[in-house]
Amino acid sequence: MEWLNIVVRLMHITFGIAWIGASFYFVFLENALNRTDNVRDELAGNLWAVHGGGFYYLEKYKSAPPQIPKSLHWFKYEAYFTWLSGFSLLFVVYYFNASSMLIDPRVLDISPLAGVGIGVVSFVVGWLVYDGLSRTALVRSKWFMVVGFAIAAAFAYFYAEVFSARAAYIHFGAMLGTLMVGNVFFTIIPAQKAMVRAATEGTPLDPQLGKNALARSLHNNYFTLPVLFVMVSNHFPSTFGHAYPWAILAAITLGTAGVKHWLNLREKHQSNAWVLPASVILLLGVVFVTAPKSQPGSAATAACTEVVPMSRVNQIVQTRCVQCHSSQPTDDVFKSPPNGVVYDTPEDIIRLKDKIMQRVVVTKTMPQNNKTHMTDEERDILRCWIEQGALNN
Repeated sequence: MEWLNIVVRLMHITFGIAWIGASFYFVFLENALNRTDNVRDELAGNLWAVHGGGFYYLEKYKSAPPQIPKSLHWFKYEAYFTWLSGFSLLFVVYYFNASSMLIDPRVLDISPLAGVGIGVVSFVVGWLVYDGLSRTALVRSKWFMVVGFAIAAAFAYFYAEVFSARAAYIHFGAMLGTLMVGNVFFTIIPAQKAMVRAATEGTPLDPQLGKNALARSLHNNYFTLPVLFVMVSNHFPSTFGHAYPWAILAAITLGTAGVKHWLNLREKHQSNAWVLPASVILLLGVVFVTAPKSQPGSAATAACTEVVPMSRVNQIVQTRCVQCHSSQPTDDVFKSPPNGVVYDTPEDIIRLKDKIMQRVVVTKTMPQNNKTHMTDEERDILRCWIEQGALNN
């Protein structure tokens, strides 16, 4: 399973880089085209570029060239394989281990099969809602962004109320990824095929098809930074470990999309004085909101009246943590210690005290979905021991 995770994850990252890179490049190309200076009538614009020791000259046609070349490259397989590998990775990490990774009884006590079904169906529902909204007149208004963000925030809230916080984030990213690949498969590629067919047969082309494809491509461009954040969020429990993980996810989605909007405007040589500062302030606000409290709670204060001995700390760790984090795990899912973290000896525990503070005490994201039922009192004891200097007494 671990090697399957590695192989599928590497495929997903590789295809994702190719897809997102193409998205960034072509939106930049559209924004940066020279549309006025010595542009031939049949062209929408051109661009000179230098890269890798050579000069490049690119032209965009208003409709189609007089003759379609045989070697026409289609940018679609990057999207398809990114989604397929990502969907496979969702099964490898979350669905095959649904009882441990997907379902958190403290959030919603449902069966693994129900959790998997809800996850998969939510992607279909997300696409139908988004695609339906994109076909209305609202898509040509700024209200489309407002309504779209509200719907995205609703999905974030829904996922956080059904799955473990970590799984909720991944499902939100997978939902956005499904919208992106749906745009490619159902709108962008069919429009491009219609363009090629019309140019080959010499028949008129509905210009609205190209406009719709360009609009969906731009939507995908705004989705990229939120999706990239979700891809790395699992390594940062301060985000999904917050008391309101859906709100943190929504704020970061809005902030990163705002940064992308500023970059798109900059590429078009358009200025906007508030988009970037507002986005940065929002993201910095998330940093302050997710910061741990400077003072321990009342329960922790009561537990700190006496010096916590190492024997008590070791007892808690051996009872709640070593099922996974030992050189010979006994957990039914993890057969090797996750991330190589082991707590076999008191010295191991002392060495990793900062990680324990972050994952066990502050964010309470470990044990995974509290599978071993660690109590708040035990977390307070670990906090006290660390604050007292993590002594091997």
